[in-house]
Amino acid sequence: MKNLLRIITFIAVISIWSCSPRAEETTQRTPNILFVISDDQSYYHTSFAGSGFVNTPAFDRVAREGVYFTNCIAGSPGCAPSRSSIITGRHHWQNEQSGQHAAPWLKKHVPFVDMLDQNGYVTGRTGKGVSPFRYARDEKDSLWRETDAAGIAHSNIRYETGTEEDKRPAAQINSLNYFENFKYFMENVRTDEDPFFFWYGATEPHRAFEQDSWKRTDKKLSDAEVPGFLPDHPIVRGDLLDYAVEIEWFDQHLQYMLTYLEEKGELDNTIVIVTSDNGMAFPRAKANGYDYGIHVPLAIRYPKAFPGDRIVNDPVNFIDLAPTILDLTETSDEGMLPITGKSLRHILESDEHGDIDPSRKYVYSGRERHSSSRYQNWGYPQRVIRSQDHLLIWNIKPDRWPAGAPQRIDPDNPNELLPLFGVDKNGEHHSEWAFTDVDAAPTKSFLVENRNDEDVRPYFEAAFEKNPEVLLYDLTSDPECMNNLAEDPEYAEIKEEMRQALLTELKETGDPRVVGPDTEVFDSYLRYSPMREFPKPIEGSTLK
Repeated sequence: MKNLLRIITFIAVISIWSCSPRAEETTQRTPNILFVISDDQSYYHTSFAGSGFVNTPAFDRVAREGVYFTNCIAGSPGCAPSRSSIITGRHHWQNEQSGQHAAPWLKKHVPFVDMLDQNGYVTGRTGKGVSPFRYARDEKDSLWRETDAAGIAHSNIRYETGTEEDKRPAAQINSLNYFENFKYFMENVRTDEDPFFFWYGATEPHRAFEQDSWKRTDKKLSDAEVPGFLPDHPIVRGDLLDYAVEIEWFDQHLQYMLTYLEEKGELDNTIVIVTSDNGMAFPRAKANGYDYGIHVPLAIRYPKAFPGDRIVNDPVNFIDLAPTILDLTETSDEGMLPITGKSLRHILESDEHGDIDPSRKYVYSGRERHSSSRYQNWGYPQRVIRSQDHLLIWNIKPDRWPAGAPQRIDPDNPNELLPLFGVDKNGEHHSEWAFTDVDAAPTKSFLVENRNDEDVRPYFEAAFEKNPEVLLYDLTSDPECMNNLAEDPEYAEIKEEMRQALLTELKETGDPRVVGPDTEVFDSYLRYSPMREFPKPIEGSTLK
């Protein structure tokens, strides 16, 4: 009887101990990570940021219940180099081919996802990963990585056109059912005992959009907010509303995922990170270093450790995401190339608002080539430095066309040029004929076709003509970056300080454009995507 009483007492003590805070700490679960990234969405286009024509309730929840960053700067205004900086924690110019559009991904550029795999995480992906890169095709590509650097897509569940389940609001939206692929991963790949990392990479709102898809919604042309670098015209407004439709589809699948995790009791043990790879696919945004090209949304939610309902103004950069994730998951970076970014953990775990870390004064971005848009596949090299209030762009080759050459060699007749600016004899613009670093869009065609209209001409010139070597903008009064202050004496001190800080960063991170040995190496990398031919540029040629 005494032995029985001892056993009962022991069980009672164990039961009380197991319910105590100390026991709860001891059995604290490793956090899951849901990494969510849209394709071509500027910072300004969430309802949390105040946009009146884009409704993003899922993003807004993550931002409201988590930490919202007002100054997140993408690694590049183009998808491949920007995603490269996310996954490696390094500036794209540090990653050789593995930082350039449509080039090979080399094995030596190990992504943080591999480190999570080694640390016991079950990893997976749906949609667009780290691309467009060329991964190994066969054994001849022995130096190339075989699988997408964002992880494995374990399923390929799609909407079937015309079925009741197909709720896609626009014809150009990807048929991938992002949520069902996430659900498949959760129920067929990951076990409840294992922490997971899942990359949800939408292909929205990447071009092309279905023109006038917004008309099937409750949106009105008057809802659209036209940025100052575009003309206020119904075609532009409609294009912006079609863009909004695609953002909302991306957000809807995020909502499905949040609801699913909540129903499973997993949401509060999951670090949710939501961002976009670069800015909107409109002229003078994507593929250029202006704020609408590199300033992207970022919200991070994890109520177990991150005090929510906080807005942080410190500038942060995509290179900071890899070290943050490794830090939060207590994962070693051994095997990766040296990481340049710094963990944001201290900011996330702080209970402060606004400006938290005074050392975060500047962040950096840049680009090389985007599409095949110039003679011999040359890019348009830019390096960018940004503070909370100012943006400085260094156009390393100001003699080149920032949006691509204005005239292309006729692919059907190599001895002939297609019409200047891509406008045929009937006045119709063909996007593939000129300025091909800007995605085909009704807005692009409107600018080109109406370039001689005195009201449109300034916007055409701002989007397509050549630029000075240095551009400087005061973002507090000019977020659209329309007033270049680089030669303004009142800004001389700011310009010089930012220029020196940029050069210091480029030297310390070994940018070949600055330290060599081959300053032109980026133009030499092979492109594994369709090519266009352009004539050799004539020195001194301008649009004016």
